Amino acid sequence: MIPYRSFLITLLIASSTFITMLVAQEKKIFSLEELIPGGKEYARFAPHIPASYQWYGNRLMVTQNDSVWELVSPAGRCKKKRWLTFSNLTAELALEKQKVSRISFPNEEGGVAIFTTGNGIGTCDPKRKKVLSFFSYPEESANHTLSPSGHHLAYTRANNLFLLDSEGREQAVTNERDRGIVSGQSVHRNEFGIMGGIFWSPNGSRIAFYRMDERMVSNYPLVDASARVAEPNPERYPMAGMASHEVTIGIHDTVNGRTIWLATGEPAAQYLTNIAWGPDGKSLYVAHLNRGQDTMQLVRYNSETGKKELTLFRETHPKYVEPENPVLFVKGDNNRFIWQSERNGYNHLYLYDSEGTLLKQLTDGSWEVTEVIGFDEAGENLFFLSTLPSPIDRHICSVNLRNGRITQHTTLPGMHSAFLSASGRYLIDRYTSANNPGRIDLIDTQTRRITQLAAANDPYSGHPMPSVKIGILKAADGVTDLWYRMVKPADFDPAKRYPVAVYVYGGPHSQMVNNRWRYGSGGWETHMAQKGYIVFVMDNRGTAYRGLSFEQATHRQLGTIEAEDQMKGVEYLRSLPFVDSGRMGIHGWSYGGFMTINMLLRYPDIFKVGVAGGPVVDWKYYEVMYGERYMDTPQENPDGYAQSSLLNRANHLESRLLMIHGDEDPTVVMQHTLQFLKASIKAGTHPDLFIYPGHGHNMMGPDRVHLHEHITRYFEDFIDR
Repeated sequence: MIPYRSFLITLLIASSTFITMLVAQEKKIFSLEELIPGGKEYARFAPHIPASYQWYGNRLMVTQNDSVWELVSPAGRCKKKRWLTFSNLTAELALEKQKVSRISFPNEEGGVAIFTTGNGIGTCDPKRKKVLSFFSYPEESANHTLSPSGHHLAYTRANNLFLLDSEGREQAVTNERDRGIVSGQSVHRNEFGIMGGIFWSPNGSRIAFYRMDERMVSNYPLVDASARVAEPNPERYPMAGMASHEVTIGIHDTVNGRTIWLATGEPAAQYLTNIAWGPDGKSLYVAHLNRGQDTMQLVRYNSETGKKELTLFRETHPKYVEPENPVLFVKGDNNRFIWQSERNGYNHLYLYDSEGTLLKQLTDGSWEVTEVIGFDEAGENLFFLSTLPSPIDRHICSVNLRNGRITQHTTLPGMHSAFLSASGRYLIDRYTSANNPGRIDLIDTQTRRITQLAAANDPYSGHPMPSVKIGILKAADGVTDLWYRMVKPADFDPAKRYPVAVYVYGGPHSQMVNNRWRYGSGGWETHMAQKGYIVFVMDNRGTAYRGLSFEQATHRQLGTIEAEDQMKGVEYLRSLPFVDSGRMGIHGWSYGGFMTINMLLRYPDIFKVGVAGGPVVDWKYYEVMYGERYMDTPQENPDGYAQSSLLNRANHLESRLLMIHGDEDPTVVMQHTLQFLKASIKAGTHPDLFIYPGHGHNMMGPDRVHLHEHITRYFEDFIDR
């Protein structure tokens, strides 16, 4: 038996140790190296699921570390059966520096799998564990695109398009000598859903590609200052209201080596988007959009002759039409396809026949289809992601093409994504939500049975963390709901008064607040909350996933409606007893940089500090495709451009403002920042400037940690002055 005195001493020591552990927990402050991508310790504190899951037909495959396994009974006990290892594939290649790092399986069982190495791509037979083909990437090549058969690799070098066959023979598809002409690359500055410039036909015998003539576009003088003597690194940059590039589409036949050009017609200043092959490879579908972006025509071309066969239909809108998804043919059916459109105010699915006759609208309502997943085996049901029933969630749904019945396959709130088995019976559901750092489930679409496959651990478990909540405020119109999130310090005391950091983006194609891990709160927000700030983020009108009227409210007047809505968020903050309205700052990047300066100039008595990264300051300096969609041209909308220009209000700057820019930014060129500095000098105001040499539109890698350190220092230096 332990003596009473010894017992007390033991108890005191244990209590002291426990208290010390609690204090240690309370004092744990996560550094930016741990919170920001590029930081040395970031990987330790980012939610992570070590295994990846995909379908090989109806076989559920899981890749973890070096091995690929099949889960033999996916709906039941999930018994694992090893299929192959990356090491075996690497050994079979027998090539130096070609370690296999990734494998992707075909949708249909029996097809070839594609694997990649650090400098190459190949195909293998998954059942025989046999390498079928391999292509080492040629020197100085880019945009590598493997044919469906795996027999050819298409790629670009300099400004031309090349093919490499499985025997190692290279063929130049184009031979442009003028550097102002580019083939096989993305065009129209990646707008309209364009992600590349190479499009293989279904059987791999033909390849469609973009050819872009940029010779009429201004050569913007970017400079590479890392050379011993700084060197010019010009970028063809078409500014709003000025000459834009001209695009044509070629089709190359890999069998006869012949290239034809689509007869896309006049005018030359049009956008050719959403390229898609017909299932039989005989037709190519292209969405034509006029430069004014108010009229779209879907056109079918003969892939053998390049001649126009039919204009299937047109879409018009007094503000703009924005096609972002190519036609999707119904599985096993050459005569019907799906088209996505916002024509009724929300992005929905429409079923057409191959002659352009609308058969039916498949989905409808005040919600949006955000992504199409694919068809079941019979082509009877189409699976998709949607904002049904809430714009801050994404749920997996399907629609029956015959009767139009919509089924929602997920019910747990959160942001879901999906991979569909070939039969359509099973779904791999990967999702996250405010309190869920990541989870992967298997869903049986018939029985609705859910089997958990994997889950990420909470990387902050055991550490007191800033709290995150969301809410809804009314927009400046007094009617529209706006979602916000608020981050509070872990030791929040409602009796205290806290400084505020507003983080803003506010532009099209964005949604900052949704039901993902910690409601989307990022590392910098956590860092600022640890330092005793209230952090506030809100999606104003003009952002995405709320319908066309919500997005188009800002048309021809960028910065006005957004600022009025953001001020509703500020008014709410100032009404809270724990907010110190005399110590408020604002920060944003790109469109958010524009909004940061915009808010400082429109409401000069609100914020003490602002940090604007890569900011647009005058839309006449921005690119044609994006700028003219939302503002029309400077010639058509001079008043709108004048009212949105920050140069005209530089004299209203009363806060401390730090502008940050990459000196090789090809998206928001540094002319924006320089012109604002010039206007400020003339107005007698004093913004500060920090340049990141060698960086583009954002800072990546270790420099991204430095960026957030610099932003934080600026807040701390001036929020209390």
